Amino acid sequence: MRATWDRPASLPASYSANPTLATLAFAHGVILLTIPVAPVIAIGVWWNSQTISHYFIHRPFFQSGAANALFSAYLSVLLGVPQALWRQLHLAHHAGLRPRIHFHGSVLTEVLLVLALWGALVALAPSFFLTTYMPGYLTGVGLCALHGYYEHARGTTSHYGRLYNLLFFNDGYHAEHHADPGAHWKALPPRRDAGAPCSVWPAPLRWLDALSLEGLERLTLRLPFLQRFLLRTHRRALEPLLRSLGPVDRVAVVGGGLFPRTALLLGELLPAARLTLIDASAENVDLARPFLPRDGVAFVHARYAPGDGYDLVFIPLSYDGDCEAIYRHPPAPAVLVHDWIWRRRGDTRIVSLLLLKRLNLVRR
Repeated sequence: MRATWDRPASLPASYSANPTLATLAFAHGVILLTIPVAPVIAIGVWWNSQTISHYFIHRPFFQSGAANALFSAYLSVLLGVPQALWRQLHLAHHAGLRPRIHFHGSVLTEVLLVLALWGALVALAPSFFLTTYMPGYLTGVGLCALHGYYEHARGTTSHYGRLYNLLFFNDGYHAEHHADPGAHWKALPPRRDAGAPCSVWPAPLRWLDALSLEGLERLTLRLPFLQRFLLRTHRRALEPLLRSLGPVDRVAVVGGGLFPRTALLLGELLPAARLTLIDASAENVDLARPFLPRDGVAFVHARYAPGDGYDLVFIPLSYDGDCEAIYRHPPAPAVLVHDWIWRRRGDTRIVSLLLLKRLNLVRR
């Protein structure tokens, strides 16, 4: 890991890496001076750290090492985070190494600059420091910690939402960023990895995956009336879609652990089909077993690999792969995708307005 802010030797000397982000960094300073309130401080620390600061760590913006050092010092004061120190920690994260802090001149200088700013605020505006700056700063740092945790909580995970990636300069392409940490932010979308784990939620909202999906599933295991509701609503949507299919022999239910409503219904609606339940969680598979006859269902603890020769595949709402790729290139002659109610694809039926859910049938 480089200890200075020199540009990587592999980059052309004439290439300006991120002029847009450099300009926005100075605009951030103007906004902060103009509107010095806690929410602006918090959002600024979080947004800048995930965009400008993050890209600068990997690709210093200027040809001159001195200019990069000055810009790093500016970001340190602006964000309250010594950038040379943060750079060492972050590059160690990418290298998969335990971080070792080297207190060279840049680190010490930036630490002193941050402490000098805080000391000046305490001396000149103690009330502002304690009731506005510090709450905003700590909230921003907390958002950064939440963001970083959920980017990697279930493996390095991407989010491909257009609005988020517009506002955060393709920060959602996180698996792609890890594949090439030095790539320019504009180069990430063309490198989209169809096999990378992805989430419908951006990182700071990814806890909703557990709250809205897995949390509901686990609650269902304890509430028979909820089980009956889910079976009734899913049967109403599933039955007409299955009638439109031809003969079905081999069926895969992806992510069918916990309460296996799809597998239970298929046992009634397609009694002659050979059913395989595939789930990446061994715990979820074990929880599903008591609901299903052991001689009628094959249980597989693994990640689903498209192309395994099934006639019909069910994709769950919580699918952590590239759902758009499933729609573009169905991995079986017929694929039924559990999706949000606002995402219509192929032949579709609403499961429940309350659950905001529908079933989409797509074919090769």
